[in-house]
Amino acid sequence: MERGSQSAPLRSPLIQVSVQDGAMLDNDTEQNNKRVLERGEIFEEIKLQLWLAGPLISVGLLNFCIQLISVMFVGHLGELALSGASMATSFSSVTGFSLLIGMASALDTLCGQSYGAKQHHMLGIHAQRAMIVLMIVSIPLAIIWANTRSILVFLGQDPEISAEAGKYSELLVPSLFAYGLLMCLNRFLQTQNIVFPMMFISGVTTVLHLPVCWIMVYKSGLGSRGAAIANSISYWINVFILSLYVKFSPKCAKTWTGFSKAALHNIPSFVRLAIPSAIMVCLENWSFEMMVLLSGLLPNPKLETSVLSICLNTGSAAWMFPYGLGAAVSTRVSNELGAGRPWIARLAVCVVSVMAIFEGTLIGIMMILIRNVWGHAYSNEEKVVKYVSIMMPILAVSSFVDSLQGVLSGTCRGCGWQKIGAFINLGSYYLVGIPSAVIFAFVLSIGGKGLWMGIICGLVAQVLCLLIITLRTDWAEEVHFFPFSPFFLPFIFSYVFF
Repeated sequence: MERGSQSAPLRSPLIQVSVQDGAMLDNDTEQNNKRVLERGEIFEEIKLQLWLAGPLISVGLLNFCIQLISVMFVGHLGELALSGASMATSFSSVTGFSLLIGMASALDTLCGQSYGAKQHHMLGIHAQRAMIVLMIVSIPLAIIWANTRSILVFLGQDPEISAEAGKYSELLVPSLFAYGLLMCLNRFLQTQNIVFPMMFISGVTTVLHLPVCWIMVYKSGLGSRGAAIANSISYWINVFILSLYVKFSPKCAKTWTGFSKAALHNIPSFVRLAIPSAIMVCLENWSFEMMVLLSGLLPNPKLETSVLSICLNTGSAAWMFPYGLGAAVSTRVSNELGAGRPWIARLAVCVVSVMAIFEGTLIGIMMILIRNVWGHAYSNEEKVVKYVSIMMPILAVSSFVDSLQGVLSGTCRGCGWQKIGAFINLGSYYLVGIPSAVIFAFVLSIGGKGLWMGIICGLVAQVLCLLIITLRTDWAEEVHFFPFSPFFLPFIFSYVFF
């Protein structure tokens, strides 16, 4: 964005700032960059981060529990029903939910910076634009879900399990559209620091899901199909209550002024940010799912697949904590950059990094302490319990590194670095992580432990690359050491590893 003969380094190109305001921002920033942060500012930032992260962690866990509760109810119907529901849940996550989460995360940048710049009316327009795009994207995804059985059979899965998963996925289709709207509404509120209503509404939805799921599974005679319908009902309940809050809450009066035709404009600009955001999320999630698939090629595949699935579920639950921290720092960074206060954005990154180290250490210690009993929560077979106890210390290490990755990725979203983040994830997981996993598991014959060690290698590569970019960022000028180009990816990796 040009301003006379000078550039406007402080403003992201995603928001518009007037010439007069720009000059004031430049002067204020130059003065503030020269001063030393006071202790009160640091404690205030810690309080703000905890105020945001706590409810966001709860929201993530509560939303995660909806699918978990459904699978648990189905588990009492028999082994085939459980296998089908588990496979359908995994398939829907890989082909649908991950993509919607990633695309909606573009609002972390757009809504967050608009809110910081006090362009409140733009939040509703950005959110509506995201809803339109996600609803359109959901249509081909729904077609994929409707053909789950044929796709799984084509991929060589068991025909009976594939048929059961196909029935489950078909009835999950309504939840796909609800989930897309839910992610947009959550990001819309999160970037305004309105997190406690989100937590309360998610809690109400999860509590209601218990009786709904029980009725649909056991009393309606639908069996496992009832659990899929219950998922859809619960997600739509969540969307309905959140929509009412957004419509009638005074806190959203400035940011949601009703549906606007402006949401139909500049859709390509949103898509250009949403696509790398989705790639960034999907590449990471797909690599973890690929570990479970690769475990089926190991000797004793039933044991390896069962244990890797337990580790994946455990890691997913633990990931909700760095996810909350990452969402909090994304909000703080985008708000402060939008407001023209990059020194506060830098402080937010420093604070959340320290918090992530403490959180990762605490979660890791807890995993090690419960390693001998955790397997009993999933299985009564002694060999499974013993194998889980061996895997837990490895999982603890990955959880610690994932904590750092979570907050650095949140910083990436807050600054609008999704494009470079997507290329980093591609290199980290598919040039480092998965090849390392294959070498450890199949060449060195370490088995399932080797697969997870490969994932740790990918996580370390990702953290180091994101850390280098974050450390080399001039927050005052917002001129990045690495431009947003894939051609710089080899230089980043060579800088890290050689």
